[in-house]
Amino acid sequence: MGKKILSKLDGILNFIIGALIFVMTIFLLWVLLLGVSLNNVEAAPQPPTKPDVTLTPGVVDPNATVGKVCTPNYTTTVRNVPNSLKKKVFAEYNIDPKSDKFEIDHLISLELGGSNDIKNLWPQSYTTIPYNAHSKDALENKLHRMICEKKITMTEAQNEIVTDWITAYQKYVK
Repeated sequence: MGKKILSKLDGILNFIIGALIFVMTIFLLWVLLLGVSLNNVEAAPQPPTKPDVTLTPGVVDPNATVGKVCTPNYTTTVRNVPNSLKKKVFAEYNIDPKSDKFEIDHLISLELGGSNDIKNLWPQSYTTIPYNAHSKDALENKLHRMICEKKITMTEAQNEIVTDWITAYQKYVK
């Protein structure tokens, strides 16, 4: 009788070990497949913090002068970016024009003598951290004051923005 019990226990033990091996194999396969599928998932692209220089190299308004840009409300007299042009800019950057996370921004702002030309426009994010449309606006305001106070030339300010607006922000605003 002892042999019968041992034989039954041995059979039960073999069954349990086999079931555990099966469950562990399934679990490991699941983990491997999950890992492969997670590696194939691309992260959502981050909005650009800088414009694509091939699309937006920056364009100055040849009629802008220091005297004009330093005149109060100057930008209201020259701002002219129709919705049709804004849609083209969004399309160039493959960004949904209905997104509320962007503004169509002038790389060289109007207050620094920039143009409304499409090569001076780009969709700038409100949400990128720490550099976004709001921080670029602060830089533009600072450079505008410096131009009007004759602490920097308009050309120098334009070049600072075109070369790397984030570096300019760190230099003049931070």
